[in-house]
Amino acid sequence: MLNAYKSQFENVIQLLKEELTKLRTSRAAPSLVEDIIIEAYGGSRMQLKELASISIPEPRSLVIKPWDRNIIKDIEKGLINSNLEFNPIVDTDILRIQLPELTQETREKLVKKLHGMLEQNRIKLRQIRDEAKKTIEQKHKNGEMPEDDKFSLIDDLNKMTREFSDQIDSLGKKKEQEIMTI
Repeated sequence: MLNAYKSQFENVIQLLKEELTKLRTSRAAPSLVEDIIIEAYGGSRMQLKELASISIPEPRSLVIKPWDRNIIKDIEKGLINSNLEFNPIVDTDILRIQLPELTQETREKLVKKLHGMLEQNRIKLRQIRDEAKKTIEQKHKNGEMPEDDKFSLIDDLNKMTREFSDQIDSLGKKKEQEIMTI
């Protein structure tokens, strides 16, 4: 019975991992820009990863090579308009982005944002746990399961919730360390 809820817990962790890759550290990563929406081809809205290849020639720089040279200005505009404060440099048929060094203040803001993301995901886990607990209690109330099974399942559910919550803490500590590393 708890397997359905376990897969929901795993989804929360997977989505958190994806969110964390988009949180900037002192190193460049394609995930920082790949999901930025670019308006190209007369108003079509597409993700950057659908329009160009993204590479990392150096630890703090990104190179974006559009598959179609005609949209290079659209990509530049989309990067400038993103909230990431990137200043792309157009170099013939590629765009270069040099990531500035993170200041201590910026690092602290990123850590604060990280903690908010972690807490949102802990809340999601608790909501799934509460939903599962209600289902278990309803089945017991309807006479579909004995009281011993109810308490056993609730105990297993709480253990599972703690395990996934510990995973969130572990991912958070690792990411915080990446952000604070100079």
